[in-house]
Amino acid sequence: MSELIWSKRPVLQSPVLVAAFHGWNDAGDAASAALEFIRAQYDTVEVATIDPEDFVDFTSVRPQVKVVQGGTREILWPDSTFSAAEVPGADGDLVILQGVEPCLRWRRYTDTVIEAARALDVRMVVTLGALLNDVPHTRPVSVTGIASDPALVDRLGYEGTSYEGPTGITGVLHHACAAAGLPSVSLWASVPHYVAAAPNPKVALALVRGFEGAAGVVVDAGELESAAEDYERQVSAAVASDPEVKAFVERLESAVDEVSDERPPENLPSADMIASDFQRFLRQRGPGA
Repeated sequence: MSELIWSKRPVLQSPVLVAAFHGWNDAGDAASAALEFIRAQYDTVEVATIDPEDFVDFTSVRPQVKVVQGGTREILWPDSTFSAAEVPGADGDLVILQGVEPCLRWRRYTDTVIEAARALDVRMVVTLGALLNDVPHTRPVSVTGIASDPALVDRLGYEGTSYEGPTGITGVLHHACAAAGLPSVSLWASVPHYVAAAPNPKVALALVRGFEGAAGVVVDAGELESAAEDYERQVSAAVASDPEVKAFVERLESAVDEVSDERPPENLPSADMIASDFQRFLRQRGPGA
């Protein structure tokens, strides 16, 4: 019996599935914020959920009680939700997977995600993740992209990673997609560890921009750009008020700048790619934009 519960089976045009999960993969709430921002830009409809019963430890991720009309109470379970959106003018439509990182049975969980992707004719999966790192908030956000096959690596300009260590559900899902022959891209952004407790719109914006390039979808992120600028100003003001923190951030800035100076520019977009992206932007904005 499948844990996948369908509510609709829409016919979509060559969709990309984009996923993010609350939990270990979501430093600074950046990945989940990026996904929620993407979802909010389109008219989405819920198409399916994954029953959390076999995947979530309800003592660590507890259901929520909500009072509904008439004073009755409703239990909101921490399930994973698939939503779909048509994206006119883009390379394809979107399927959006939101949820909490499962606690149990990850292989069966990822099999269920792939089952849904197959049923919706998904052509590629993009996962969003954020991790804590020794980076300053004042520099451009570092985003690492990992692709499942050499053709995607060449097209997107990503390089292999030498990372070895713990991974989250995004890493397991990326591996499962590759094993199933489903193209996938895993995007990871670095979050300054000294501001990890605050939601980080600057990192969320970097993940949205990375998603645009991978999925061939243009997202109007003006609101998020403003939030990122406000965030950087507020954090800079807080850092400036504490001499020890200020000195620490300056050391991080120096370390990042030294690495940037030593590293030659790589994977710069070609003129053809820039023109293609601009034409896609015009198509999605429409003739009245």
